[in-house]
Amino acid sequence: MSRFQSIKAYLRPLLKILLLWVIIGVFVALGIKLGIDKKIIGISVAVFGFFTNAFAGLLTLIALVPIIGPLIIKVISLPLFWLLNGLGYILSAFAVKRGYAKEILNYRVLTVVFLLGIVVGFILGSIF
Repeated sequence: MSRFQSIKAYLRPLLKILLLWVIIGVFVALGIKLGIDKKIIGISVAVFGFFTNAFAGLLTLIALVPIIGPLIIKVISLPLFWLLNGLGYILSAFAVKRGYAKEILNYRVLTVVFLLGIVVGFILGSIF
């Protein structure tokens, strides 16, 4: 594989991500210009971005920026885990009151295993 082909293979996914965000930007600008309700535009962008992985791609592009990019991603992603864990505690309190104690125990074990897997993966990724 020549050097040009390897660079082309590396940039192809990044160009697809940029193209997705250009499409999102055009549709948002067009929607605002046509006077479409902003809530509809926001929901449409969220659904389109979710199904096309545009948000994950944007975070990937941000992470590629040397030194500051990974820090920005850590700041964005850490509160998400706190929010999910807190939401899990609140929902488990309601479920225990309704008699789903055994299911909650299974859920909490899976959550702890999932979070430990993320931490171990982060540590191994940082080492290697």
